[in-house]
Amino acid sequence: MLKITIIAGARPNFMKIAPIIEAIQKAKSDGEEIEFRLVHTGQHYDKKMSGSFFDQLGIPEPHSNLEAGGGSQAEQTANIMIRFEKELIENPADVVLVVGDVTSTMACSITAKKLNTEVVHVEAGIRSGDLSMPEEINRMVTDSITDHFFTTSEIANENLRKAGIDEDRVHFVGNTMIDTLLANMEKFIDPDIRINGGKLREKEYFVLTLHRPANVDEEEKLKDMMQAIIDGTGYLPVIFPVHPRTAKILQNLGIEHERLHYVEPLSYLEFNFIVKNAKAVITDSGGITEETTVMGVPCLTLRDNTERPETITMGTNELVGTDPKRLKPYLDKLMAGEWKKGGEIPLWDGKTSERIIERLLNLYSNSGIQV
Repeated sequence: MLKITIIAGARPNFMKIAPIIEAIQKAKSDGEEIEFRLVHTGQHYDKKMSGSFFDQLGIPEPHSNLEAGGGSQAEQTANIMIRFEKELIENPADVVLVVGDVTSTMACSITAKKLNTEVVHVEAGIRSGDLSMPEEINRMVTDSITDHFFTTSEIANENLRKAGIDEDRVHFVGNTMIDTLLANMEKFIDPDIRINGGKLREKEYFVLTLHRPANVDEEEKLKDMMQAIIDGTGYLPVIFPVHPRTAKILQNLGIEHERLHYVEPLSYLEFNFIVKNAKAVITDSGGITEETTVMGVPCLTLRDNTERPETITMGTNELVGTDPKRLKPYLDKLMAGEWKKGGEIPLWDGKTSERIIERLLNLYSNSGIQV
């Protein structure tokens, strides 16, 4: 029996683990000797940021919740490691499967390896080259001790090759987040956001998300960026589901405009409904650039680098940067109807999780780790 412990800790993880769990359950129903244990670290503990994802994506109740949320980066990392060590000693696994690049990903990988348990990393090998981002450190540390790497793109494969990783440990399987997106597209929920008493009109509004320190921590820069967004979006409403951290900053600055509409954080199905029907998305998120590419929605990324360059070279995304003055030409191009169309990205086809589980069953024998 292959025993897999799956780690989920924060909102970006949940849409990545949902199809993996479904693929395990399918393999088990087909007679494969495989079982999983789901551990929620509690890194995100707000209902909108965590609980609704489990409900909407059909993720089963976690076998364990470490409740390690809150505190600084160091405190959170330490809490997760201490609590996960106890969890893994009490419930040994053949493999610990981590996804993405959040604090939980790194913390649980380190803990597992120190307990001589194999680690597989889903979404391995992506790099931004920006060490000011906590996520980049999490990626680098996790990949330095991972046993098998499941990748989303040829660019990630090349990053791992450059790091000296053996080819037989790198598995190009695609993107599990796209598995979730494609499986749920018909289930998207209209959050019924009202603008001046009326409903949002398809392709006649923008969606905005901002949360990275480079964009929201400097007050004057944030004011300038918000003004550039308002100036460049013409007559169209801008819908801004506000991250709790960003909400406090915006409230202090008093940034308001008749076309700027702050809304509460949305669930997965609600958020992707407004993205799918938007004229464009302006964001500093990485994962959203993948979803907009698959849905064919123009995306403007307010960052100076990206760990997902395939969304630019093959998709609908453009890297605008963090200087507010750089935004106008991109918005002018968009409003003139001259945005690129993008195309399909290899293996982003909704079958990634099936490939992952098939590969894991081949890699690990029923008696445990292959030597």
